[in-house]
Amino acid sequence: MISRIDLRGDALPEGGALRDLLPRAEFDVEAALEKVRPICEDVHHRGTAALIEYAQKFDGVMLEQVRVPVEALKTALDELDPAVRAALEESIRRARIVHREQRRTEHTTQVVPGGTVTEKWVPVERVGLYAPGGRSVYPSSVVMNVVPAQEAGVESIALASPPQKEFGGLPHPTILAACALLGVDEVYAAGGAQAVAMFAYGTSGPDGCPPANMVTGPGNIWVAAAKRYFTGRIGIDTEAGPTEIAVLADSTADPVHVAADLISQAEHDPLAAAVLVTDSAELADAVEKELEPQIAATKHVEDRIKPALAGKQSAIVLVDSLEDGLKVVDAYGAEHLEIQTADAAAWAARVRNAGAIFVGPWAPVSLGDYCAGSNHVLPTGGCACHSSGLSVQSFLRGIHIVDYTRDALAEVTHHVVTLAEAEDLPAHGAALKARFGWKVPTQ
Repeated sequence: MISRIDLRGDALPEGGALRDLLPRAEFDVEAALEKVRPICEDVHHRGTAALIEYAQKFDGVMLEQVRVPVEALKTALDELDPAVRAALEESIRRARIVHREQRRTEHTTQVVPGGTVTEKWVPVERVGLYAPGGRSVYPSSVVMNVVPAQEAGVESIALASPPQKEFGGLPHPTILAACALLGVDEVYAAGGAQAVAMFAYGTSGPDGCPPANMVTGPGNIWVAAAKRYFTGRIGIDTEAGPTEIAVLADSTADPVHVAADLISQAEHDPLAAAVLVTDSAELADAVEKELEPQIAATKHVEDRIKPALAGKQSAIVLVDSLEDGLKVVDAYGAEHLEIQTADAAAWAARVRNAGAIFVGPWAPVSLGDYCAGSNHVLPTGGCACHSSGLSVQSFLRGIHIVDYTRDALAEVTHHVVTLAEAEDLPAHGAALKARFGWKVPTQ
């Protein structure tokens, strides 16, 4: 069902050598890049016509227009199951509480008398958000992308999600309803690399989409490849790969909880990673035993859960101690990391690399997926060692404003001239000398 990696007995290797011992899904964005390149350039040259053609080719629908009518958003919200609406509203409310606290404020520093540097925070002007529509429908991803963009003050927000044949070429109605709840009325029935290209280049005409400054949101490998293709032209959040959960647990963990949490991520995708790191062989045995009845009682078994747990990206990793376990999870850099140990908060405080950390038995990853208030758009594939999850900060740019008086400039001119000449850039120093009659002010 799930393999084991035994790292007990010998000292753990460092850095990359340890990472190489850990399970990871194969996700070759570079290979996919060559396949999405012609699609992206086709959208560049043919615009909406190309989007309609790809909707027929990849999604099996013939669209009359790519932009979703506002009436369809209202209808989707009116027809939404009241329980789902209430859950989405609570998810939005909690996400706003957390993300509103992330707002940055302008700050001015007086470097010297008469010399200040102010850092102001300016939101990107326009963002394109992507909501997947493959094996599952993800209105929660709409919430997680839209809320931080809105709280950052982004003025123009558009969203794309793949057209669905069973819904007449519209994105899934729950996606549309979530957009309506959030006040997003610019929605496009477009998926995959072509949706990213639409945002990057823009399309013209009455059904057109103005270009965006940034694209965020999870997607499949084709979305990730398109993001890489356009990096530099647009800002991106991350090249999202298959989802991951790692659980650091000791003998105090409940195997029923651990097994359930591993399965919860495995049901996303056959490439989803589920990793348990433990110093307790007894817990490992109990979790492995618990997997079978829980899997038998759920759905998505043959097409997602079993392939995910049996794949080389998933494993139970045995270590000599929790200290070693901490080294392992830091080397792994999981998208989601659960700490199910005695004194879980203390261990969580020592973790360096994780997209999000879930502390103790009552904070499962599923809570973060929907209603913790945290964001579930997180770095995957080990990128948590250098990248963060989506937040208000993702949509803000820090701009420094330099304001010096004549006296404040005069006081530092000799240093500027010295450094300019040390770098063999005399015109840099001359730009200051010109302000003082071509003489360096006397200190």
